[in-house]
Amino acid sequence: MSVLKVRVGGSVEKSLARFGEALTKAKSGRSVTPYFGVGFRTMAQFGEVFTPKRWELVEFLKASGPLTIYALAKRLERHYRNVHKDVTALMEWTVIAKDDAGRVFVPWDEIDVRWPLLKQAA
Repeated sequence: MSVLKVRVGGSVEKSLARFGEALTKAKSGRSVTPYFGVGFRTMAQFGEVFTPKRWELVEFLKASGPLTIYALAKRLERHYRNVHKDVTALMEWTVIAKDDAGRVFVPWDEIDVRWPLLKQAA
């Protein structure tokens, strides 16, 4: 199962440590478990990328399989320009990919969104 891990509020240090561990393993010839993840500093930043219309688009595209952006817009009954903008944004965040025929698809079986809440001092 392929999982895209989305984290809100994670530290850069933690991400760099994960990268360092993977690099050390790879250099020593050990197997490295692939990690696919993206991070957002704040929930506001996350919300700018993952709007309700974009979640709808992701769910529809996963259910329907690869489509051209034109066909996706038609099936969603949305304007092509808006769907193209959404697809472009989601591709930048690795949520959507494009196949050799130019059709877009969701390469993930699951998108795991985590937002650990910080404890406040009493």
